[in-house]
Formats: sequence, structure tokens, C-alpha cells
Amino acid sequence: MDMSSPRAYASPILEPSEGGGEPVLTWAVAVAVVAGLSLLAALLFQVVQQQGRILLRLDGIEGRLRRPDPGDGLQVAHHAGAHAADGVEHADPLGLPPGTLVAPFALPDLDGRAVRLEDFRGRRVLLAHWSPECGFCDLVAPELAALQHDRRDTELVLVSWGDRDANRTLALEHGLDCPILLLDGAAPPEPFTDMGTPAAYLLDEDGRVTRPVAIGADEVAALAREASRRRTRLRTEKPLHESRIERDGLKAGTPAPAFALPDVRGGTVALEDFRGRRVLLVFSDPDCGPCQDLAPGLAALDREHRDDGLQLIMVGRGDPQRNRAKATEHGIEFPVVLQDRWKLSKEYGIFATPVGFLIGEDGVIERDVATGGEQILALARQGLRKERTDGRTTLR
Repeated sequence: MDMSSPRAYASPILEPSEGGGEPVLTWAVAVAVVAGLSLLAALLFQVVQQQGRILLRLDGIEGRLRRPDPGDGLQVAHHAGAHAADGVEHADPLGLPPGTLVAPFALPDLDGRAVRLEDFRGRRVLLAHWSPECGFCDLVAPELAALQHDRRDTELVLVSWGDRDANRTLALEHGLDCPILLLDGAAPPEPFTDMGTPAAYLLDEDGRVTRPVAIGADEVAALAREASRRRTRLRTEKPLHESRIERDGLKAGTPAPAFALPDVRGGTVALEDFRGRRVLLVFSDPDCGPCQDLAPGLAALDREHRDDGLQLIMVGRGDPQRNRAKATEHGIEFPVVLQDRWKLSKEYGIFATPVGFLIGEDGVIERDVATGGEQILALARQGLRKERTDGRTTLR
């Protein structure tokens, strides 16, 4: 065969015509090729379309939830993973847009009576998503309590997680005399679907949304002020730019807030008791997974270095028996004290767990807050000292 001839390179699917002319493509092969290409194109189109829908859904979910990354080893003070990260800049609009008529719902109040949203028609309503286990809710409660003095203008209604006793305790402490509607395991009503606490809407007399949803303590407080039509300010009220809430922890160089709290083993532990020693103060929670992962490392560090000049103190919250059981489970021998809800966390300016502060011998915070187990253990190693060079203390 002459390999220089073009016919020698003809495809097997080409056959010469009877007249010796140019090769022609058989109909069967042509149909198969066209069908195959069409099927491939259809499949590719479906894949691209499906991927686009998935990406759009993921973007929407991410924009709504804004939850902390579990990989950070940090748990924000929240109920069932649903609380807002206060102060987050939201790229996409959240919640119901202004002008939306809120769908009717009914929930039991603290006395078990069914209360309907329609019961408040004819009055403006500040409708807030709430939880007694939420540190930022505890922080903003005084702002909302002040709103009650203007009930002739706006009714405060809390849609809350937690049980009756926890909500009653919060209401009594802050003087909240308003309807508190309990979710009691039910899904939140439409305005707060996939939304954290605290969050709030201002509704008009017809039950329509008048402002974009307020997310977090700062925005909820600002909305509460706006809802109040008084021309005179409360004595404690400040402009929003002057009343930003510390949420990232007190900074190095700040005097550590003093405390005297009950220990889970009995007695009282005060920060002042350890003046002259470095203190690693760790905020924890028996329901916090990363806290449980950290606990054995802290117990081992304490056993090995308790005489090296560093005192460990754990600040827990919640039920004393559960905190005591967790301390026993992990072999913790250093003090474990209990704060009332998030009161001490509030003073230290952060509601996440676990977090740690290294406090110097003079009672001043030496390093910015450590968040998560790895950072806390690294902070503990910094606090283990005792090499002196030229009369100065060197951390190791």
C-alpha cells in the first residue's frame, strides 16, 4: 500500500463510494455519533445547572446562619447552635423585608396561656428572638426593660428558648415585665427561621415589618431605642457609637475584673487570693464540646506545673452538679468556680467558650484573650516562667 496516498489514512468508518469517488460516512455511524454528542451535551447541561443550584443554596445558607467554624475549637454562647455572632457584617439581606405582614402564630407564655401575635394588633410591637442562655441577650436586657416604660407606644414581646424557670429568673433580674412566649421545643416562627439570638423586628399596628431585622446586641439595642418615642434620654443611654459592646475580650494591659465565686467543691474562690502569682483564667461550659477536649490537657498541665508559679482557675456556668461531675471526670484538681449565667463573661468582654486570659502577678491581663484549646494551652506555656535574666522575668 502506498502510504503517501490520502486514502491510506481514511477512518475505518469511511467507505469508498461505488463510483470510486470520495468516501462517505455511513448513516448508522452518523446517527450514533450525533446521538452520543447530544446525550453528552444534555448531561453536561444538567450537571452545570445542578451545581449552580447547589452553590446558590449554599450561599443562601451561609448568609443566613453565619455560625462559628467548628474548626476554630470555639463555642459561642448560644442555644442549639443558633445564636447570632454579634456585630457580623451581613453580605446578604436577612429576615423578612420591610412591608412584610408577619404570618400569625401562637405560643404559650410563662403561665401556659396561649398568646397569639394577632392579640397585639393596633399597637406597635418589638418582637425579639430570645434565650436566657444567650450572653448577648443578658447584656441587652436592660435596654429592652427600659422600653417597657413607653408601652403606650410599643409592646415588647419575647419569643424565647429555655424553660419557664430560666426565663422567669432572667425577667426578674432585669425587670422585664412583658409577654415571654416559650418555644418549648417547637421550631421558631417564620420571622426567626434559621436565625440566632438576639434578633428583633419592629412591627407596625397591622403586624407588618417596618425595619430590616436587627441582629445582635448592638442592633437590637439600637432598634429598642428607636422604638421609644421619648424625647428625653435615659440616664444610662449613650449614642450607639459610644456604647459598642465589647465582644472580643479585654485587651492586654487591662486590669482583670475581680471576682469571688463559689467553687464546685464548696467554699469561695476570689481572684485576689492569687495576687503575686500568674493566673490562667479559663471560661468553660459543661455543654461545650471543645471545652471537654481541652479539660484533660489543663488537668495534666496543672499536675505537672502547679508549683511553677502558674495558678489555673476554671469559670464554669450552669448546674453545679454537672460542672462538678465534669471536673471529676477529667481529673481537674484546680479551682472550678461558677458564674451566674454570663455575668463574669460579660465583665471580661467575651461570651465564647473555651477562652483564656493570662493575668499577671499585679492583676493585669498580660496577653489578649486566647480562643480555643490550642491557643489556651499555648498561653499556659507562656505563663510558665521562672528564668530570670538580668533581673527580668522571661516567659518560656
